[in-house]
Amino acid sequence: MTTWRTRLEPFVRPLFFAHARSARGMTLGVRGVVVDSEGRVLLVKHTYLHGWWLPGGGVERGQSCEEALIREMREEAGVIVEGRPALVSVHANERHFRGDHVLVYRIDRFTLTDRTAHGEIADVGWFDPAALPEDTHRASRARLAEVFGGAECATNW
Repeated sequence: MTTWRTRLEPFVRPLFFAHARSARGMTLGVRGVVVDSEGRVLLVKHTYLHGWWLPGGGVERGQSCEEALIREMREEAGVIVEGRPALVSVHANERHFRGDHVLVYRIDRFTLTDRTAHGEIADVGWFDPAALPEDTHRASRARLAEVFGGAECATNW
């Protein structure tokens, strides 16, 4: 399903990046690999991007990376993280945005509740890591192959 946000995103993204670059020298994001008791992983579909992604987002000023992850999991997927998530990997995202980095965490202990973000997430789904939807984003596929498939951890997103 293509929404107006998806069509607008290619035009808005460069403006967002220009603003972020002028406001900050470096940006930092977090993504969560949420694994349920059946071994399935949680993926989200944004209203402004194509395909399935690992849930996550940007680290705001004054937040730790774990605090940002916990906030993003609740907002995007209704996941309340229990205990501390495990840092899995750190990646440079220079391909899309100079100075950007993404930290990936694994979350095995959580409870589910309602999402707090409205309008940003089109769908949430649980999937077997060996049978991901065809339109899963390449970076999400790569991170899941590193976590579940024994692939070597890439330094780039």
